[in-house]
Amino acid sequence: MHHPAIAAVAIVFWIFVAVVSVAGIIQDYRKRQLSLEPLRLAIQHGQKLDPEVISRLLGREEHHEELEPKALKVAGIITCASGVGVAILSAFVAAVFPPYHMIVLGVGALAVCVGVGLLIAARSLKG
Repeated sequence: MHHPAIAAVAIVFWIFVAVVSVAGIIQDYRKRQLSLEPLRLAIQHGQKLDPEVISRLLGREEHHEELEPKALKVAGIITCASGVGVAILSAFVAAVFPPYHMIVLGVGALAVCVGVGLLIAARSLKG
């Protein structure tokens, strides 16, 4: 027997994921349009354009930045703390919905594992 609140939370979660995804797509589209605006204006005004400038404006920006170990360490700490918080939450879930206690505890353990993985990645990048 499912509780209606659980279904509502699931629906709201997936709506959130959809909205965030669409917002990211729209942001990328607008950023691309803004980067092409100078090219459009130059063509309208009959300017001669250097092929290197055109290829740079039309090409995707490539980021060859190195991952910073400090950023990975911070992300790992935050993810581990979140996982511990979710694991603690499972005790409260057990009082209200006992069958879901182990599921929530498993999600907390998964988050802790991801956080530990980030911490290991940070340590390996330190070299």
